[in-house]
Order: sequence, then C-alpha cells, then structure tokens
Amino acid sequence: MSVEENKALVCRYFEEWNKGNVAVFDDLCTADFVWHAPGGLEQHGAEAAKKVFTRFLTTFPDFRVTIEDLIAEGDKVVCRCTRTGTHKGEYRGIAATGKQLTWTWMSMCRIEGGKMAEQWDEGDHLHVIQQMGAILTPGQG
Repeated sequence: MSVEENKALVCRYFEEWNKGNVAVFDDLCTADFVWHAPGGLEQHGAEAAKKVFTRFLTTFPDFRVTIEDLIAEGDKVVCRCTRTGTHKGEYRGIAATGKQLTWTWMSMCRIEGGKMAEQWDEGDHLHVIQQMGAILTPGQG
C-alpha cells in the first residue's frame, strides 16, 4: 500500500471509533493485531481489542477522536490527536464524575497487507485524572 493509502486506513479506523463501531476491528485489523497500551499493557487479536474499546465506550459513551496531525512513512502512520468524552463510567478505579474531559494522545500504527497490524498508544492519563478531580493540578489546593 502507498503512504497515502496507509494514512487513509488510519483515518477510517479512528472515524469508526467516533461512531462507536467496534465491528470495524474485524475489517481493518489483522487477525494477530497487537494493541500496545500505555504502561506496557498489550491486547492481542481483534477480539481482545474490541473488548477493551467496548469497555472504554461504557466509560466515555460520547468519546471522540480528532486527528490534529498525521505523518506517515513506509508501513507506519503516526497521529497526534485530541480525545474528548464525558466520564460516565468507572475509569481506573475512579467513579463516574459526569465531567467532560479533553486530552491529547499519540498513536503509531503499523500497516500490513492493507490492515492495522500493530498500534502503539501514549496519552496524557495524568491530565485525564486531574480533570476528574482525583489528583490536584499544580496551584490547586
């Protein structure tokens, strides 16, 4: 696939996230897809990734990804994005707050045979937890 086709695949992948379409993992990901999450966590296979994303949508039912930058070379696509969502379910032990959250995120995706083979994510979890009120931000308190 060309670099432009790889970028289009990643854009479609995140557009489907915005629709809450977990079935997209079957069409857009390889059977042995690996999702590398922050903190060294990994999900292997499209089914495992769908379960994680479904739980995430329970926590943030109005979750949205806005791609701010998209850079590609060879079989890799990197995107810097803004994520938003209303905290309506438990998140890492923090009960729902009802607060609208906004945070930054980076994803690097490796494409193989026209599908997502791997995804590495890094995001600003500290800022998410601060917005929930679970940790004070500098100057508060």
